[in-house]
Amino acid sequence: MDSNFLWWRDGVIYQIYPRSFADSNGDGIGDLPGIQSKLDYLVELGVDALWLSPVYPSPDVDFGYDVADYTDIDPKYGTLADFDSLVEAAHQRGLRIVMDLVLNHSSDQHPWFIQSRSSRDNPYRDWYIWRDPAPGKRPPNGWQSVFGGKAWEWDEATGQYYYHMFCREQPDLNWRNPRVRQAILDVFRFWMERGVDGFRLDVFNVYFKDDQLRENPRRLGRRPFDSQVHLYDCDRPEMIPLLQEIRALLDSYPERYAVGETFLSTTSKAAGYARPGLLHAAFDFSFLACKWDPAAFLKTIQAIDSQYSQDGWPTYVLGNHDVDRIATRYAHGEDDERLKVLAALLLTQRGTPFIYQGDEIGMRNVHVPRAEMKDPVGLRYWPMPVGRDGERSPMQWSGGAHAGFTIGTPWMRLHANAPIRHVESQRNRPDSLFHVYRRLLRLRKELPALRGGMFLPLNYEPRSLLAYLRKDEGQTVLVALNFSRRRNRLVLGGGLARSGWRLAYSSKRAEYTAPRDSSLLLEPYEALILVQQ
Repeated sequence: MDSNFLWWRDGVIYQIYPRSFADSNGDGIGDLPGIQSKLDYLVELGVDALWLSPVYPSPDVDFGYDVADYTDIDPKYGTLADFDSLVEAAHQRGLRIVMDLVLNHSSDQHPWFIQSRSSRDNPYRDWYIWRDPAPGKRPPNGWQSVFGGKAWEWDEATGQYYYHMFCREQPDLNWRNPRVRQAILDVFRFWMERGVDGFRLDVFNVYFKDDQLRENPRRLGRRPFDSQVHLYDCDRPEMIPLLQEIRALLDSYPERYAVGETFLSTTSKAAGYARPGLLHAAFDFSFLACKWDPAAFLKTIQAIDSQYSQDGWPTYVLGNHDVDRIATRYAHGEDDERLKVLAALLLTQRGTPFIYQGDEIGMRNVHVPRAEMKDPVGLRYWPMPVGRDGERSPMQWSGGAHAGFTIGTPWMRLHANAPIRHVESQRNRPDSLFHVYRRLLRLRKELPALRGGMFLPLNYEPRSLLAYLRKDEGQTVLVALNFSRRRNRLVLGGGLARSGWRLAYSSKRAEYTAPRDSSLLLEPYEALILVQQ
């Protein structure tokens, strides 16, 4: 491996949804010992770090994203000792640990909020955003909750409203209070002292709200929240000095990292927060909006790439716990050929790729009937298909009972394809999606140009084939991706056609023979990677 390899920049991060990854004690819920038991699998796959969705104590109104204690582990996941054991075992294997920090809001069961709502003169009152009602006992303004309804909840006991951008059980913290700021910075310190390598900051760019609570401008939108331009409840200028303070704290520890979940993300917004002295990276979710169209992916890559200088570093995401699985969005039935093309696309970009658990074996969304729904968004907007339960089903490890996830009753139903689509079956098939990910992850480590080289498209208006070079001072790599179910021809310029190439990877062929003319013929849904000799 390159001696300059930096884990968060050059590596690949694997997202674990702990509740659904691996259950060690048979209660049907994944846990920390279960994750530890699968670390060798992650090493085998070839990732460099694991990001854990929240494992803090929580009443689970929003399944861990309503935190009741920032410096402990929920008993259903284990103990702090289990967490320490996981960190140590991961580090022994060269794996880094990234924790999810939910710092815009807490649970209403957090001791801070219990104190805050107990009386107007409680010392913790100003740790949250409380306001007197407008005339007629109306909310202080017209801001809306992401999860539906008004963003203000009336508290009868103290005669004021408190603000919540998400569920009413998730009151927003008042980041303007210096004591809140200090308490949260101490949370960073607590986990870094336990060996945590990095943090994913949930909806970081909404920590501050307008101090005058000015009304957001109106616009047309599908839901009330979408019917506002979020000018005053998002991306406030006070964020910048706070991010500088967080970055300085992280930099006081070796090789620590923070990536922000950019709320209402755009490419330029994400890049603006991922600058020297601010965050190491911020999520750009543009890939998630691309249809099965190479032109759309090319346009997105060029937009992202153009926003980052040598001092900035992008992220690339095709799936996570909040969106339909990659296979559900792109694949036809149980066919994985398109998914192999997307794996090559994701893992040959300049930036940090993130892989969501199960996408490496092509897991599909589970259909969850109304009676079994758990996600507050799905329940609120049913029958609109906006719920997030489907992509959070248990990991499919084997063809045994409950797919090897648990010996008990899983907290959520498994997909009907679990008996045939699982890790064990794909390990035994050299052409499986799992082995495609393994080979591409290994190749990314072997070829520095894939990690940090320039992106140079070879066809600017692709219809069914996307081709580009990744090039640095010492290496040129050609990537050709056939998005078609038919054969496709890539015409190379004279210089490229005359270059000597060796096969680095193909999803369809075992060897490469230089073409007699200036074109490459790609098989249906072939991903081809060549290295200049």
